[in-house]
Amino acid sequence: MEKAPSEPRQRPDRHEGSDSADLERDTIALPSHVASSGTLDRLVETARDYAQAAASENTLKAYAKDWAHFARWCRMRGADPLPASPQVIGLYIADLAAPGGKAPALSVSSIERRLSGLAWGYTQRGERLDRKDRHIASVLAGIRRKHARPPRQKEAILPEDLRDMLATLPHDLRGLRDRAILLIGFAGGLRRSEIVSLDHGKDDTADSGGWVEVLDDGALITLRGKTGWREVEVARGSSDQTCPVHALSQWLHYGRIDFGPVFVAVSRNGLKATSERLSDKHVARLIKSCVREAGLRPDLPEAERVRLFSGHSLRAGLASSAEVDERYVQKQLGHASAEMTRRYQRRRDRFRVNLTKAAGL
Repeated sequence: MEKAPSEPRQRPDRHEGSDSADLERDTIALPSHVASSGTLDRLVETARDYAQAAASENTLKAYAKDWAHFARWCRMRGADPLPASPQVIGLYIADLAAPGGKAPALSVSSIERRLSGLAWGYTQRGERLDRKDRHIASVLAGIRRKHARPPRQKEAILPEDLRDMLATLPHDLRGLRDRAILLIGFAGGLRRSEIVSLDHGKDDTADSGGWVEVLDDGALITLRGKTGWREVEVARGSSDQTCPVHALSQWLHYGRIDFGPVFVAVSRNGLKATSERLSDKHVARLIKSCVREAGLRPDLPEAERVRLFSGHSLRAGLASSAEVDERYVQKQLGHASAEMTRRYQRRRDRFRVNLTKAAGL
């Protein structure tokens, strides 16, 4: 049976889901009154590359989806997303908070993220979204007042939990790699995206988010974060079984990693490390799998206890278990404020400083 001839592909509407690369191509170009030349064309491409690097790939994808959803919402209601209309956006976020159909209501944080995506979308199209306009700000304030609730924090992976998780890993090349991922992620207080973005050396790959150096006393990790570069020191542990530096060294040695991404996929037969960088989703899947195999939180149904843990559980575990001055934990996690670090501390002594007694009561 022959396939029906496909319809000619049409150029996507600029209101719809054009990806960030297409938008940068449209918005970053030579002015109409400037004559093109080889040098200027090269600089245009360079400027587009820098514009693409202004935010992470995951953030840009999320923003593009936010804009596509808003454009579709407008089309279904006979509205136009351009130019920016605070009245329309106020109605949009009201519908997100209290949808009339079967669609689930979004949380306050998700609605705020949608607004950030729309602001980005309008900027890419030469428009400006004023989130302080009363049609948006007052509706959002009402949504916060009526629907906001404390964020549900992920469970912290504590040292005893981590040991149980490590015990579930096989003693092969994949096991060596995953053991290093868990230990480096915990001891470094790293985000899952930071773990998989590491290279063996500086500037090994174009998509690198940092690099790692194994020294006598530990591993020095240099990361490109949201606010610039930072260094993370991971010292050696008390035993080889739980030492993150030993685990990393073992993986680098047996995986023969001497250039490029540190954490890569393993061949199907499990005997060779490939050059393919792992995605951050691997870290999330690894944590959930080990949580399940180790039987953490046996008091809960399996589906619920697996949902409690994520990549952030490693960062929360370090913040909750490291018995050192808080400022050292703050520096390791790369937080700008101590208050943000305290959000990660799941079992800290909340009443260690008794201001009631200190005030004389």
